[in-house]
Amino acid sequence: MILEMKVPSPGESIKEVEIATWLVKDGDYVEKDQAIAEVDSDKATLELPAEASGIITLKAEEGDAVAVGAVVCLIDTSAAKPSGAAPVAEAPKTEAPKAEVKAEAPKAAPAPTTTYASGTPSPAARKILDEKNITPSTVSGTGKDGRITKEDALNAVPSMGTPTGGNRGSERTKLSMLRRKVAERLVAAKNETAMLTTFNEVNMTPINNLRNEYKDAFKAKHAGVGLGYMSFFTKAVTRALALYPDVNSMMDGDYKVAYDFCDISIAVSGPKGLMVPVVRNAENLTFRGVEAEIKRLAIKARDGQITVDDMTGGTFTITNGGVFGSMLSTPIINPPQSGILGMHNIIERPIAVNGKVEIHPMMYVALSYDHRIIDGRESVGFLVAIKEALENPLELLMDNNPKKALEL
Repeated sequence: MILEMKVPSPGESIKEVEIATWLVKDGDYVEKDQAIAEVDSDKATLELPAEASGIITLKAEEGDAVAVGAVVCLIDTSAAKPSGAAPVAEAPKTEAPKAEVKAEAPKAAPAPTTTYASGTPSPAARKILDEKNITPSTVSGTGKDGRITKEDALNAVPSMGTPTGGNRGSERTKLSMLRRKVAERLVAAKNETAMLTTFNEVNMTPINNLRNEYKDAFKAKHAGVGLGYMSFFTKAVTRALALYPDVNSMMDGDYKVAYDFCDISIAVSGPKGLMVPVVRNAENLTFRGVEAEIKRLAIKARDGQITVDDMTGGTFTITNGGVFGSMLSTPIINPPQSGILGMHNIIERPIAVNGKVEIHPMMYVALSYDHRIIDGRESVGFLVAIKEALENPLELLMDNNPKKALEL
């Protein structure tokens, strides 16, 4: 029986996918549920499992765009699984009789024609070459027996390389469907929104003190889930979104769509590039809940198991360029959202504290927002609210009870 395997629908709005990689070859025997291909949609990379066991015949090439529902391969389910071929016995080695052959003595190579004078500059030439900082071995001598003359030294030019002396190769590679969609969305965000960015800085000392005091107990209590910065930032964002709900809304034509929940998109790095899975109802999650969910989604992204549903429907985005060393940036809005918070690296800098100069771990934060729907007062107030929560997490994020907030 010949089974036609068709492209399943990865999501409601996806009409076609691209064959990124075939994991099997034409004519291979495949087992049921074995991953046979990786397919790219405009939202995620997914694995295509075999629907039955049998011999596979491929009907699409890598890089082909295939409509959802189209046949991509055939599986002959009546074909028997090939048995492993028996190893070929190695023939016994027989030692050949040694023949007495007199080796011919190798002919001596002709003696070089150069003499001790070859490449040796005259005293006058050496002085000139030293002044020009030129190595004699790089100059061809025209004197007797290859000696470098004064004229050779005067005509010698220091080597500066050549503009065509290095490698000048190039490689043309087609972008994946996911990467092309990301590019399209980023350009659309720049062209179709009134995007502005406002900046502030955060003294990370209070958060560092809390993490240093409780991170070991937190990890031991919660099955290896670490107490990172993202839970503090996520909690600070959900608090600020409640204070400034316009930042948690979107444009839909002539209408504003406001949300009474916070689905926070968290940018994570995966093997196929940047992924933005969503932490649902982050406003209801504890510190442990946020950290556990981010860890789960990050592992799925790293292992290539992230799904379209995991990345659909966020209302606000947090991106952390600081893990790559970024000091300051203007993050691009993740449409159709209206705001994105950029975190950056933490650098010890001198700041004024109560009239005195002190060294503290500082982080620049940036909020990019759509000015069509968010005014300057709301954007600045939102970022200040985040700064206040991060600089006073004990009171504003933990209700002055860190052990209870961290479930210790």
